Amino acid sequence: MDIFKTTHGAVRGFRASADVVAALGIPYAAPPFGARRFREPAPATVWAGVRDCTAFGPVAPQSAELPGAPVWSPGDEDILTVNIWTPVPDGGGLPVLVWIHGGAYTFGSSAQPDFDGAALARAGLVVVTLNYRIGFEGFGHVPADGATAHPDNRGLLDQVAALRWVRENIAAFGGDPGNVTLAGQSSGAASVACLLVMDRARGLFHRAIAHSPASPCYPRDIAAATTREVAAAAGCPATPEGLTSASPQALVLASDQVVDAYRRDPASGSRHYDPSLYAPVLDGDVLPTDPLTGVAEGRTGGVDLLVCHTTEEYRLLDAVGSSAKVTTEEQLDRFAADFGLPDGLVAGYRTALPGAPVLDVYLAVFGDLLFAEYAHRLAEVHARAGGRAFLARFDRRRTGPEGLVRAWHCADIPFAFGNVDDEHLAFLIGGAPTPEDHRLADRMVRAWADFAATGDPGWPAVDDSATHARTWSTADTPAADVAAAPRALWAVARFPLLRP
Repeated sequence: MDIFKTTHGAVRGFRASADVVAALGIPYAAPPFGARRFREPAPATVWAGVRDCTAFGPVAPQSAELPGAPVWSPGDEDILTVNIWTPVPDGGGLPVLVWIHGGAYTFGSSAQPDFDGAALARAGLVVVTLNYRIGFEGFGHVPADGATAHPDNRGLLDQVAALRWVRENIAAFGGDPGNVTLAGQSSGAASVACLLVMDRARGLFHRAIAHSPASPCYPRDIAAATTREVAAAAGCPATPEGLTSASPQALVLASDQVVDAYRRDPASGSRHYDPSLYAPVLDGDVLPTDPLTGVAEGRTGGVDLLVCHTTEEYRLLDAVGSSAKVTTEEQLDRFAADFGLPDGLVAGYRTALPGAPVLDVYLAVFGDLLFAEYAHRLAEVHARAGGRAFLARFDRRRTGPEGLVRAWHCADIPFAFGNVDDEHLAFLIGGAPTPEDHRLADRMVRAWADFAATGDPGWPAVDDSATHARTWSTADTPAADVAAAPRALWAVARFPLLRP
């Protein structure tokens, strides 16, 4: 039987395939509700006997309903769990990859079909995915009351607790606690960037992979203003007592109401275009500095870094209706002003995209603003600070049943996990995979596995003379220098991006 002993008790997994064992829904910390709500994660309770771990644990409070993934049900509290895929044990000492899901710090879970770790396990890794607190529960600012500690960045603290659990337990699953790669996408990748510069995460991982890291962190005054808005929508005082009295469901619904108000109001500033309420808070304690500054200061402790972005990031947000439509020159100028973009930047994109509709120009600028330019800078400042950094771009396109298949946000992840055949992911990758898609997935899985094992994904690192990047497409494109345009347009832009 596939039974593993952890520090909290024995767990029973199952054969995910002939050569991979999975154990799902293992608690790494206690349920963060009741007296533990808005507190640092507490140790999980020890159990007797063998715990059946053949199904994913509950997801964190949210309103999202994602294809192929479970939905949150009020009352589900044991949300701080990990899932593990490991090759049939053959002596252990395997490299470990720990995955943090994205979702704008507001939705998503480790149970999404893109994150099945079986293919990466077959490539020689022990794969760990985790749930953590999101939305107000994980990233909402709770004012201090002088008696009880309600730290900011509780979601980041959950991630640290999961990494500590990995350090203490992964050897039982065949993994090497001294060779851990931390990976994530979107807000999960931004979480990875935060953990790179956090003292509490020091030494818990040795390499890092960040796909489409999102740039914003919020100063405490912005986080506090968001709390007041959410509390007002929930009908409770913006105090520790008032916020605690509001149920998780009430704060989820209130957050959705605040988001909807921003979406409907073109005069609401930068949040009109992307009304993400929650992000890591620059609290000077859990998160002492923004990641770009911390990485530039060399706070990463020698961690190797692999950064990737897609070439048409914001096309997904437009396709699913979560981004404001900008279709006129007047709206485009207002967008640039609301984000304080440098003079000439939008005009430069117009020149680079001759004849393109306004919407195309807007989506190109916004995708680079939030993701691509930040990804480049993260890799480059790490290299300048003496670290080893690698850069990649996902540029796979094809013609699908409904026209051009874009290289948009999230499209790279089914390929990196080797899960392109899952029918729930057809929308992300534009239909059923082709033989070329399978070959691309094989190459990306191999690059992740090699980087996790040795720190070398298979192409040159960023250096002072050129920013080499691997281009992932269905053609086996070799590493090449990154094009000077439109990156040159961002040279005078201020990063990190702090908004609204």
